[in-house]
Amino acid sequence: MLTDAEKQVLIHKAHLAQELAYSPYSKYAVGAALLTRGGDIYTGCNVENAVFPLTLCAERVAVFKAVSDGKMDFNAIAVVTRNGGTPCGSCRQVLREFGQDIIILVANEKEELSLETTLGELLPHSFGPEDVAS
Repeated sequence: MLTDAEKQVLIHKAHLAQELAYSPYSKYAVGAALLTRGGDIYTGCNVENAVFPLTLCAERVAVFKAVSDGKMDFNAIAVVTRNGGTPCGSCRQVLREFGQDIIILVANEKEELSLETTLGELLPHSFGPEDVAS
């Protein structure tokens, strides 16, 4: 459970990250702020490429930054877009690698929260690490 103050900090940091987005093709800037259970926050923005499949979403940038720092126990992620869009399917699946109980906060550029849910609710009947046979 996050306090209202924690939610606002995450949303604000996601908004700041959104301002750094490189989105010359879609013009759809996205920012994300990922909170670890230890209290660390990792931000990310979308980075587009002229070769469209090489584009990387903000949520995945934040996850990869955290993992490259040795952090893999996530509590919540805030995502800010101009219209409160939710994480795409690829981002949902990447987040799923680290648990279904991750809190997802979605907000617009005015930092207004439009959706609070969990990854399990956004990606029901998901495939995760426990489904892969060793």
